Amino acid sequence: MKIIVPMAGRGSRLRPHTLTVPKPLIPVAGKPIVHRLVEDIAKILKEPIEEIAFILGDEAFFGEDLVKSLEELAQSLGAKASIYRQDLPLGTGHAIMCAKDSLSGPAVIAYADTLIRADFELDPAADAVIWVKQVDEPEAFGVVKLNERNEIVELVEKPMDFVSDLAVIGIYYFKEVGDLKKELQNVLDNNIKNGGEYQINDGIKAMMANGKIFKTGSVDEWMDCGNKNVTVETNSRMLGFLYNDGKHLVDFGVQSENATIIPPCYIGENVVLKNATVGPNVSLGNGCVVENSTIKNSLIQNNSTIKNANLDNAMIGNHVTFDGNFKNISIGDYSILE
Repeated sequence: MKIIVPMAGRGSRLRPHTLTVPKPLIPVAGKPIVHRLVEDIAKILKEPIEEIAFILGDEAFFGEDLVKSLEELAQSLGAKASIYRQDLPLGTGHAIMCAKDSLSGPAVIAYADTLIRADFELDPAADAVIWVKQVDEPEAFGVVKLNERNEIVELVEKPMDFVSDLAVIGIYYFKEVGDLKKELQNVLDNNIKNGGEYQINDGIKAMMANGKIFKTGSVDEWMDCGNKNVTVETNSRMLGFLYNDGKHLVDFGVQSENATIIPPCYIGENVVLKNATVGPNVSLGNGCVVENSTIKNSLIQNNSTIKNANLDNAMIGNHVTFDGNFKNISIGDYSILE
């Protein structure tokens, strides 16, 4: 089994946090999004992963530190890491075809801006599986249309009229991903674009037209990391899941003076808490200092100092100094507000 991870996007909706750090490396509950996604998929598949192909953007932003991190991630799962580049933002289909040398055999394709909780078995009768989640407002999503045999027969983007309430979450399985490669090559060769880009959906629709059977897979939880508010919410939900699973989330070396930790919280190494209340639903990265502050429902990355603050629904980057009385804030790396 292979895992293909397109992750070349710059994460503009999550700025300023993605001005200095690629979105897939933003930590959620103490672990980068892409690490958590790939590890969870590998656990769900319950079979060996031979290769993980990562499609990155330009080297200036997606540099060697990221490549090393991804290689270590693949190695930890007993897999080979393959690194590809998508230098121009030409769509999801184009991104996948940047990894065409890895597009053979069974594979899962997963976009690195979503996290899931699931437990399922792959349907042996299906040529491909598209994972979906039932949603309340299907008109805001891409959805699948099913026939009487519960096979997917159509993909509809943000339907004005009701088609179904099963939203596509951006994770796909192909029994032979080479079939998708063949159809996407045809999309590229014939310059078939939607919204000015080459889309994975056009390759999938061609597979359906050629008789390939697509089934749905369902997930228990689908968590987005597209913008600041939903990323903070995802951090809170993931902390709750990990806490209920019995995971130890608070480093034993936390230096605490007149401080209270209300679970669930993730607290990294070399953190100092003084006259502080932290939690619930807070992630504090390595090397953070929190003094004379109350923090809840927030995500704070590494080596940041928070003083005299009352934070709720906040997201703070790396190496930030914040001294103030604002609650709902979003501060990027290396900022100072005193």
